[in-house]
Amino acid sequence: MSTAHDARPPAVARIDLLRERIAEVERRIEAAARRAGRDRSEITLIAVTKTFPPSLIREAYDAGLRVFGENYVQEFEQKRPELEDLTEARFHFIGHLQSNKARRAVQLFDAIETVDSAKLARRLDAAAGRELEIMIEVKLSAEESKSGAAPEDLPALIDAIRECPNLRLTGLMTMPPWSEDPEQSRPYFRRLRELAERFNLPKLSMGMSHDLEVAIEEGATHVRVGTALFGSRTRA
Repeated sequence: MSTAHDARPPAVARIDLLRERIAEVERRIEAAARRAGRDRSEITLIAVTKTFPPSLIREAYDAGLRVFGENYVQEFEQKRPELEDLTEARFHFIGHLQSNKARRAVQLFDAIETVDSAKLARRLDAAAGRELEIMIEVKLSAEESKSGAAPEDLPALIDAIRECPNLRLTGLMTMPPWSEDPEQSRPYFRRLRELAERFNLPKLSMGMSHDLEVAIEEGATHVRVGTALFGSRTRA
């Protein structure tokens, strides 16, 4: 026997599911913040929408989300025209950025979280024509697939960025090796926090769907959540 809940139109059911997932992620963030003695307002939820269509971003915006993360310049370039009316939305670039795509990136994104070289910073600065928020991606694992600046290169890179008049350096970002056990991420998050404190940078972008609690306990100000909000992707 069908219920009224089962009879919802597919679009309504999809939006209701999204709202439920957002509420669950919010509960997780709030609980982690409370355990760490932090205020929920200190933490920005970045909804990772790579590979998903503009329609999903619009639904997420209507459900209350405001900050979105994308990994691919070319992909988001196709989406952006359909999102111009979402006036409160902010879009962060969180993928590896090649310097030859810097000009396109600054036209599309409000923040670039993955600066990893002085060359890229200078390209962004030259192309920006406005103040652009950036973070430095730091590579803290030995995985060859991971991008980012080495910790020992941070002093020189920070100096180079601070010489760029259009760039506003606000923090550090990292991605630890994947593990089913969230606790395996903790040493990487703690190391990033220590580096941020050393260089007096207030923001830390770290933690994803499976380990956001550990990241918040270690000081994350931005958590990048995709799967917990939108389900599995069809491609990486």
